[in-house]
Amino acid sequence: MAERSWSLANVFRGVFGNGGDREEALVDDDTWDELEIALISADFGPDIAESILGRLREQADRHRVTRVSELRLMLREALEERLAAYDPTLRLSESPAVILVVGVNGVGKTTTIGKLANYLGSLGKRVVLGAADTFRAAAVEQLATWAERARVDIVRPEQQGQDPASVAFQTVARASNEGHDIAIIDTAGRLQTKGGLMDELSKVRRVIEKQAPVAEVLLVLDATTGQNGLTQAEAFIEHAGVTGLVLTKLDGSAKGGFVLAVQEKTGLPVKLVGQGEGIGDLTGFTPHVFAAQLIG
Repeated sequence: MAERSWSLANVFRGVFGNGGDREEALVDDDTWDELEIALISADFGPDIAESILGRLREQADRHRVTRVSELRLMLREALEERLAAYDPTLRLSESPAVILVVGVNGVGKTTTIGKLANYLGSLGKRVVLGAADTFRAAAVEQLATWAERARVDIVRPEQQGQDPASVAFQTVARASNEGHDIAIIDTAGRLQTKGGLMDELSKVRRVIEKQAPVAEVLLVLDATTGQNGLTQAEAFIEHAGVTGLVLTKLDGSAKGGFVLAVQEKTGLPVKLVGQGEGIGDLTGFTPHVFAAQLIG
């Protein structure tokens, strides 16, 4: 995560400063009030902010913490511990490893797939994409553009409106036959009815699993929409067998607390984070790095 693109620490600098006299100041009631505002501003949500503050107050009393610099270190360690309670490791041991990518339209799902293909390619993996969002011709063309940019193969529908499960099947077959390490399948984000969409995703999965197990089902969320975005995605979490989360649009905002909030609300790990529009702006999630950059 590039320091130059990360601005979330600015939220906390008013509390902790950036070196100098502020960090040597004594903790007082104003410090706690400012910290509560900072946590809520960073989109932790009131419940998580309250639980973090409650634990910090207990620790501060027990260890007789008096200086802002000590409190800052305690907060960083507390956040790292809570973030690390969820395993961010991508499960890609199968060959080919099949990744389904799901999410509502507009969150950056297809873009994320292109970035993920580039990310995995940089790790030496051979990747093929499956354009199984056949209900939107624009989605197929967009994915093809990203495949070209990421220099990976793609399986397109053979005809407009082709059954998505058929495209997914063809993608996994090609991955198996041509020795690809990973097959990433794009899926529809919206149909006429929510039930129809979930039924379609279930069908895609069943068809894939006739050839290979599904290694990951990644749900893409737009971090800037916070709780609203999570509410929109609840059906995917309930019905699509989601194994991990991808958060997009974390750059240039004060939404870092949503990473912890969404993990604790869903019980699912954040596995990848996107911080920009470039093809390289997607990285694996590392709790200790994230906590350090969040607090500054």
